[in-house]
Amino acid sequence: MHRTIFTTPGVNSLLRAASLAFLKLKGWTIDGSLPPGQTKFVLIAAPHTSNWDLPYTLMVAFALRLTPYWMGKSQIFSWPFGGLMRWLGGISVDREQASNLVAASAAALQAADFPVQLIVPPEGTRSKTRYWKTGFYWIAHSAQVPIVMAYMDYPRKLSGLGPVFVPTGDIDADMVRIKAYYAQFKGKNWQQFDHQ
Repeated sequence: MHRTIFTTPGVNSLLRAASLAFLKLKGWTIDGSLPPGQTKFVLIAAPHTSNWDLPYTLMVAFALRLTPYWMGKSQIFSWPFGGLMRWLGGISVDREQASNLVAASAAALQAADFPVQLIVPPEGTRSKTRYWKTGFYWIAHSAQVPIVMAYMDYPRKLSGLGPVFVPTGDIDADMVRIKAYYAQFKGKNWQQFDHQ
């Protein structure tokens, strides 16, 4: 994993203060924290329905003192913004060649010798989707790390970290429980979020 804005001394403290001030000014409430004793997680980022999700997610990550990495489509990592996106914690994903993405992500999580949270939006896109992608689940299961159910509810201006979920390997049963938790939240463009 590469150095990011969250692991850059000085910058981290300055941007945390700015993020807390901005979120408070906008009326957002931030809740939750990472459970103690565990340093590696997969964070579900849902619902993901707007370009605004990224800046808000980054500010919430600063507020909660996270060290996140996130996946984004390869196009946003093109020049001239590629370096900036990687510094913000981005990992480029080529959707046409994502067959080994789960294995590579799980291996990176296992190899990291520092606290890391991999943020994965289950929709895989901001557009309306009928089904969630299951990459986040298999990354956590393969890396043998828990899933933290992070959320962003725009109508209530509420964001944070929900319960920890340990994948059992029974994806059908586990996904029913995970999606039931997210049924209470609405994204910015909530009509595009499907809880199926």
